[in-house]
Amino acid sequence: MTGKRLLYVSSDLFPFSSENPVSLSVLKAAKFMQSIGNDVRIFMPRFGVINERRHQLHEVIRLSGMNLMINDIDQPLLIKVASIPYARLQVYFIDNEEYFKRKAIYEDENGIFFHDNDERALFFTKGVLEAVKKLNWRPDIIHVYGWISSLIPLYVHEFYKNDLIYKNTKIISSIYNNPFQGSLNSNLLKKIQTDGIKSEELKLLEKPNYFNLIKLCMHFSDSIIKGDLLFPKEIEDFIHLNKLLVFKYYPVDKIETVYQKFYKETVLLETD
Repeated sequence: MTGKRLLYVSSDLFPFSSENPVSLSVLKAAKFMQSIGNDVRIFMPRFGVINERRHQLHEVIRLSGMNLMINDIDQPLLIKVASIPYARLQVYFIDNEEYFKRKAIYEDENGIFFHDNDERALFFTKGVLEAVKKLNWRPDIIHVYGWISSLIPLYVHEFYKNDLIYKNTKIISSIYNNPFQGSLNSNLLKKIQTDGIKSEELKLLEKPNYFNLIKLCMHFSDSIIKGDLLFPKEIEDFIHLNKLLVFKYYPVDKIETVYQKFYKETVLLETD
């Protein structure tokens, strides 16, 4: 598969984050897809633990300056960019002083989940999709990784459903059996409804825990890639009941050519 526009949206990407199954999978898939002639863009959060000087991040003035409405409050959006020289890949970072300045990822120094992680996910979601619009770049495929990206499919299909940029976009979600403890803020559902989204599937967020987020993500995705071998029965049952197109687990070192084949299958899916 060549000549396609591929957007990767991820919580992690090596070398900007630690080596883990997500960060290495995104890097390997993006490098390979670009090497065979696709136009690849990557977005991730600019967590405060990322060293801007070491990685040479700089602000993209033409993309920054927008305000995003999160829970009825205007939040300024900053877009920064860096590159992975040996991979010739450009990486965009979603930044905001309120949500991403802190020197941590999801928990404070006492291991307590940040109370505003739900809003951070909302800001990241809308920041990515608005930045892509401003680039005037129509992705053929959006491939999402990590729970902080899990609202992307919902917003593409509901909030941006009349936007020409995303009219023919297919969404692939890589899911992992790596849950956080507890739930996101119980007001997440109301905050999403404030954006005019009224899908029946939002009932999943009445209890916004990790696996309900994953279910919502899967429901609005065109296809699923398993990033782990084993998942709880509730996830397997959801996949079966919704007849989702699922690609089985492959180790990171074997994903290049098999992902290419699966991307082709997803692109060829009929649009509802």
